[in-house]
Order: sequence, then structure tokens, then C-alpha cells
Amino acid sequence: MWKPEACIFDLDGVIVETSDAHFKAWQRLAESLGISFGEEFNEQLKGVSRRKSIEKILALEDRQLPEEEIQRLMDKKNGWYQDSIAELTPDDILEGVPEFLTSLQQMEIPLGIGSSSKNAPYIIDYLQLNDTFGVIIDGNKVDNTKPDPEVFLKGTKALNADPSKTIVFEDAASGVDAANNGGMISVGVGSQEYLGDANLVISDFVGLTPQKLFSQLNEK
Repeated sequence: MWKPEACIFDLDGVIVETSDAHFKAWQRLAESLGISFGEEFNEQLKGVSRRKSIEKILALEDRQLPEEEIQRLMDKKNGWYQDSIAELTPDDILEGVPEFLTSLQQMEIPLGIGSSSKNAPYIIDYLQLNDTFGVIIDGNKVDNTKPDPEVFLKGTKALNADPSKTIVFEDAASGVDAANNGGMISVGVGSQEYLGDANLVISDFVGLTPQKLFSQLNEK
């Protein structure tokens, strides 16, 4: 049976759901600036860096701010977000994910995290998954954000894997694009509507085995 040389996972929305914490923090920030911010617009911020997210929010009202104010706002949003994620425990790992990761480990497939979030190491620690992933490439380690493939290419290099034989799991369109741009095998986790450019889209990991996934990819 074919199997990949490595598997790299986005974090938010794939391993654990922190999108609500992000949404509330961004909404609180936007409203402090007098800018209306809803859940539909929040979809555009998935997989996007903190700075680019601020720029997108300001663009809603055609606003510009000096660099020091942008930095202050980024720090404020991150403080609110960190307060929320500090309450995470292993019980917050999404259903089906622990079993899927354990099966991959039993198959001796190297695993990594590729996340735009600069908080990824904290979240992995709260979830007690430090021993699961051989590498964590996050927003602190890249210069270019998704859809640039840098985060995933650095992951494959650290795992000594061929990008074309690496599966990337993503819940954001920008992340799927990043995987595709890096020549990797992209698996979207979520809605076909948002993730249709992925090689394969799964709704979640519940009841999914690596063998079943690899078989589905082989049929593509």
C-alpha cells in the first residue's frame, strides 16, 4: 500500500478548533476601531497572518494607521487570544484526530505542524502533543505567509521528505493553495465549497483511517 513520506497538519481547525477564540478577539479589536466585523468576513482571515488580518480589517473602512499603532493592535489582539487558548486541554483535540495521529505514528510516518499562528507551540503544549510532532513550523519561523508554500516546504525539509510525497491537511483555502503551490498533496478538512481546490476534501477525521485516506488519494 502506498503511503506518504510525511504528513503535515495545519493547527487551527484541523487539530483543534480555536477559530471562535480568533473570531471573538478580532471582532473585539475591530469594534474598538469602530469597524463592523462579522463571521462571514472572518472566513477571509483563516490561515492569514496577524499583520495581514489587521490590514484586511482596516481596508473595510479604507483606514490606514502608523506602524507603531498596528503593532500595538496586533499585540492587543494576541493578548485576548492567548487568554482564551490558555484554557485548552487534550479534551479539546477534535474528534477522531487522536486516533488518526496514533495510526500514522504506528505506520512510522513522520508528522509535522505547519501553521501561520505564532502561538502554535503554546497550543501544542496545552494539548500535550509535543511528542507527536517531529517539527513545528509556525509564524515565527517563516517570512512569507500562506498561500506562499514556505511554511510547508520548511516542514518537509525538516522531516527529510519529498514535498510531492507529503500530505498537507488544511481547513483554509489559503492553506490548500500553499500546499498546492509547493507541489504537495492537499487534503482539505471541512467544506467542499471553500476547499474545492484540494486534491481531496474530508469533512472531519471521525472514523477515518490512514489506509482509507491513502486509498482515496490513490483513486484520484
